Amino acid sequence: MDKRFVFDLDLPDWEEYMKEKGFPKFRALQIYQWFMKGTLDLSKMTNVPNDIKKAVSEDLIVESMSVEKHLVSKIDGTQKFVFRLYDGHCIETVLMRYKTGLSICISSQAGCKMGCRFCASAHAGFGRNLTSGEMLGQVLLAGAFAQERIHSVVVMGIGEPFDNYDQLIRFLRSANSEAGLNLGARHITVSTCGLVPQMLQFSEIDMQVNLSVSLHAPNDALRKTLMPIANRYTIKEVLDACRTYEKNTNRRITFEYSLFDGVNDTPECARELVKVLHGIHCHINLIAANEFDGSPFKRSKPNSVRSFQELLEKSGMTVTLRREMGTDIMAACGQLRRGLQEKTT
Repeated sequence: MDKRFVFDLDLPDWEEYMKEKGFPKFRALQIYQWFMKGTLDLSKMTNVPNDIKKAVSEDLIVESMSVEKHLVSKIDGTQKFVFRLYDGHCIETVLMRYKTGLSICISSQAGCKMGCRFCASAHAGFGRNLTSGEMLGQVLLAGAFAQERIHSVVVMGIGEPFDNYDQLIRFLRSANSEAGLNLGARHITVSTCGLVPQMLQFSEIDMQVNLSVSLHAPNDALRKTLMPIANRYTIKEVLDACRTYEKNTNRRITFEYSLFDGVNDTPECARELVKVLHGIHCHINLIAANEFDGSPFKRSKPNSVRSFQELLEKSGMTVTLRREMGTDIMAACGQLRRGLQEKTT
């Protein structure tokens, strides 16, 4: 993309832009505040002069994101947005309501390279990395659509966030900035399948962002059958990186563990999981795996899920079973694809 998307510019960028164009510096804050409300229609910016609007429309990409499809779950009210980007790529974003407020699950890539066999995104191919502004735009536009402030963000949608590390960090800083979303770092969670070098980098950033690791197996042999990344990094390497994160941030790690019938939901797997996670300050988020057309796996039976959870709890582990949301609109964990057939330029 030769031109930048308007959401990619933070306040200092806008101040520099106004300086370069010969416009008053105070105009930067005015236009930035409009964009931070999720406004992409320049005509609605009533306090911004027309000559600035004209310049912005010529120099930058204003309408890079449009809502191509909006679905609402009849079960729990979860909303799924399919956004079409300026070049035809599609991404999916999920807005969920909890007692604490609205939580949004955003994508970090158009598609995913990781190839996890249980994930619908892996079956949809890879398009490209998203810019920080396209990540930010999902939050801004969904929030504007809902006409309500979003309480928390999880970067857990389509894509592997750490495979787009630099843009991810830029997004996190914009989301946390007082001039940006002004969202507390502890209200932001980043999920990874276990890219060890980036996990170590992440442990050094000066932010209290939560880290969630998709584990899904207690040993390397089993994990390799589920997640190709396991051929690159062993569970020991992933967990050593988790310990570094814990030491550097004093933050608890969350381990995601999807349960598949007869695959990783046995009592033996539960006992082995307890052993490998021993000594790590963590929370285990069990997921009764969500199915999709073409998936080679079936979700665990309720009694298997219950037994697995009880075994972990009796061993002193902190465990929750993720609440199912949006399954009727393919918005649940592992069900996101790339939305629609894409028309890329």
